[in-house]
Amino acid sequence: MGYTAPMRITITKGATGDRIAVTRPDGSRAAFGFPRKGPYPHDAFHFFVERELAMRAGFWGLMAGGMAPEAVQELAAAGGHASAKRASAPDPAIVELVQAERLVECFEAASWSGGADDAAIMAMAEPAWAASHVPPPAGVPERLGRVRAALDAFLEEWRALPEGGALELEWPEMAGDHR
Repeated sequence: MGYTAPMRITITKGATGDRIAVTRPDGSRAAFGFPRKGPYPHDAFHFFVERELAMRAGFWGLMAGGMAPEAVQELAAAGGHASAKRASAPDPAIVELVQAERLVECFEAASWSGGADDAAIMAMAEPAWAASHVPPPAGVPERLGRVRAALDAFLEEWRALPEGGALELEWPEMAGDHR
């Protein structure tokens, strides 16, 4: 069953953490907070990576399909989300989650250090995917520029946003989704 409308996402900037409010295509809602890992909201990186790569089973695709954020975390943990402590092949149900997380980490690192070109992003991502026992998502090298352009525009707006300000995003309708 595909989505009937885009999912609306509002990210509100906080002093020590940010808030996300979601309105799904079916009208259901979710809201959650998350502490800051760096100057930018981690889940925004996920949005731009997963949207460009049309990831239906990444964090935002699962949210659009009705999963609560805690349920996504539980799925990742149960599926063997690869980390230094659990370096084994993850359950196939979470491969996109892991693929996205590794690429998100690369874009975050680049944002903290002043940027990186596509070759540098790939040089970080390829060993990260390999260590996590997942293949690279299809089409990544050709799409990095589009991820970067959309992410850069968002990050520029985020930097200028005062505490308490919010930015809105729309997760696109994805026909043929597996929900």
